[in-house]
Amino acid sequence: QTDSRPLNRLTPREREVLALMAEGLNNQTIAQRLTVTEASVVKHSGNIFMKLDLDPAEGNRRVLAVLAHLRGDPD
Repeated sequence: QTDSRPLNRLTPREREVLALMAEGLNNQTIAQRLTVTEASVVKHSGNIFMKLDLDPAEGNRRVLAVLAHLRGDPD
């Protein structure tokens, strides 16, 4: 069963990564803050984009994900 609210699909770690994205941090800084590798941040970011149904053709997925975070939900 899939939650109808996309932000609820995110894991706690993905929510942390998204919140740090919303602060304007780059992947390297997010990795340092969370004491994970930059590759992990890239993986989490990809999962966030997928779970929020963000298509690269629609624009900058990072910006779209942050906007979803700031609104509380894209739907």
